[in-house]
Order: sequence, then C-alpha cells, then structure tokens
Amino acid sequence: MGKDIHDIQGAILKGLLLRETARFSELNVDNVSSDQFTFHLKQLTEQRIIEKTQEGLYKLTVSGKEYANRFDIDSGPIQIEKQAKLSVMVIASRINDGKREYAMQTRLKQPFFGYRGFITGKMRMGESVFDTAARELTEETGLMSSSLEHITIYHERIFSLEKKLLEDKYFFIFLAEDPEGNLISDFQGGKNEWVPEEKVVLGNVFYDLADLLALTKNKNPGLLEKDYFVERY
Repeated sequence: MGKDIHDIQGAILKGLLLRETARFSELNVDNVSSDQFTFHLKQLTEQRIIEKTQEGLYKLTVSGKEYANRFDIDSGPIQIEKQAKLSVMVIASRINDGKREYAMQTRLKQPFFGYRGFITGKMRMGESVFDTAARELTEETGLMSSSLEHITIYHERIFSLEKKLLEDKYFFIFLAEDPEGNLISDFQGGKNEWVPEEKVVLGNVFYDLADLLALTKNKNPGLLEKDYFVERY
C-alpha cells in the first residue's frame, strides 16, 4: 500500500491494531453504510493486509501487522508516521604514489544533483549494516574490502535556509582502506573517481564532507548529530 490511505481503511486498521480480532460491527464504529464499509474491507483483504477467520472475525495478517505498526494513531486521521532514513556510508581510500586518495561519487540524480561525496546506500529490510556496506561498495564502485571498519553513527538533519526540514538521515559510517578491484567510472545515477586528499573538499561537494573527512582522522565511536542548512536541494 502507498503512503495515502482512505480514512475508512485507516479506521479499520487502527481498530485491528488495538485488538487481536474484531467483528464487522466492532470495526464500523462510525456507522458507515454497509456497502461502503464492505468495499473497504474487501480492498484490505485483497491486499492481504487483513484476513477473515473461520469464526467470521477480522484480524491483521503478518504483513498487515508490520504495515499498521508504522501508523501514527495519536494525532488526527490515521497516517503512516514519517521516520528518518537509514543508510550506510563507505569512505574508501588508498595510497597511490605515496599520497592518500578517496573513492568519491558525483551524484547524477535528484536531490542534490551534481554534488560530490562519499559512497552511500540505503539499508534493505533484514540486511545487516556490514552486509549493506559491503554490497553498496561493490555494486556502486566495483571495489571489495575484507576489512570494513565501522567507526560511528552519524545523524544529520538537512534544512533549507528558511528552516524547513528537507531530510533526516542516519548513516552507519564505514572505512574501507586499500580496497581491491578497479573503480567503475560510471553507474546509473552517478560517476566515480579517485580524488587526492587535498582536493576532497573542493568544488561542488556535499555540505557535510569536511566533517566526514575529519572522522577518518579522529574516529568517534557512538553517535554524532549535526544540522545543516543548504541553499540548494
């Protein structure tokens, strides 16, 4: 199901979220017409969000429990509660001709089109953070590392200059020193390159790059949080 949900379906799911099973009459607390209410029950059943027991009662399916558990039921009409994004960031580097350089990506998709930064990727349901870091490193760069090192969790909130919240993200940050393989130049949504350390923070780079680079020098275990205000999103 998408982010938007019909009010009647939201009321049904809220009712089932707060009990094991319920009768038709117990769910139809707003006395919606029988035909209309049955239509929405059918919609939820066909999407396997709810199911009807042999006793004629309704209950949430396993996937329905996971879905309904994301609802905010405390304020007004039921809606999916917005949550921060969970991602990994891999800061891959190597020594080349006696100097350190970093694998960096120029983002060629929205938002932040054209910005350069380190390797990032979203976590998948059921995937460990180490598996996500290894997968994203290989998928997006062609590189592999047998010595991924988790150094911190970095929570950043991105605001417009008018103080509107644009993004809320948690990154599990990993270091990958001297990864193996050949760096892929281009991939869908971006391009990669090795950048000398002295040029990492130059050009059209992400707002957080200087702070992240500092983490590779002074590792900070635990949780770090910072707010950024950006001109362009």
